[in-house]
Amino acid sequence: MNTLELLNIGSNKLRFKGVLSYRLDSELILSKILKKSREEIIINLDRNITSKESVIFQRFIKRRIKKEPMAYLLGEKEFWSKIFIVNKDTLIPRPETELMIDKIIKLYEKKRINILDIGTGSGCIIISLLSELKNSIGIGVDISNKAIQVAKKNKKKYKISNRLKLLQRSFDNIYNYKFDLIVSNPPYIDKRFLNRLEDDVLKYEPIIALDGGKDGLDVIEKVIYKSKYLLKINGRLALEIGNKQFKKVSRILKKNNFKIENTIRDFGDNIRCIISNFKG
Repeated sequence: MNTLELLNIGSNKLRFKGVLSYRLDSELILSKILKKSREEIIINLDRNITSKESVIFQRFIKRRIKKEPMAYLLGEKEFWSKIFIVNKDTLIPRPETELMIDKIIKLYEKKRINILDIGTGSGCIIISLLSELKNSIGIGVDISNKAIQVAKKNKKKYKISNRLKLLQRSFDNIYNYKFDLIVSNPPYIDKRFLNRLEDDVLKYEPIIALDGGKDGLDVIEKVIYKSKYLLKINGRLALEIGNKQFKKVSRILKKNNFKIENTIRDFGDNIRCIISNFKG
């Protein structure tokens, strides 16, 4: 069997099961197995495939048919023009979060700041920020030890070990630090609506990173409250939120002495991020 024949088998199986990106997914899976770029795969369609390679490919196709996200199948996801290691212990980075990164970088360009990333997961937010803000330092915290281990691999990959500390602990247990900026993409899905999520999210991504409790605001409220004690006066809190949460989150911020400075809309024109200023 050659590459073209195997790709056709994989593509047809995925298409039959309603996977829209059936051809691309097949090519990316084979690319991972053969350790070749997708471009190399495409220009060498007559390459012979071994029986071992074919068996491994079919296993991956079966996993994809069950809606397992491609990021977990490949073990990586592109974010901020970098390839981050991810697995089922970390959320998959979303393009919308890059909009928050872009705004923060513009606010702090050429400045030296101290950043806290609450719920760091794969580390994609804090690592992306520190890769651009060369004079800055940061701490990433997560209650999941497995997530911290993934973040440590990404930290090593992008060679910022001397500027980033990663800690496995709750943000409630951060003391004796003062930050210029706190960033967080906390769980913000209303517990009642978790079962409405797409299968590729609900069955595979870590529920602890999705479940925001009642109204989806439990963790958001705790992050805002704790940030009062961790931010310097006029420090900023950049918070990612869910759809239709802006008004409620605004009230929580105001109650805790934060003034909204910027809002960032996602590609669906929903307010996805709030950047606020702590007035002390």
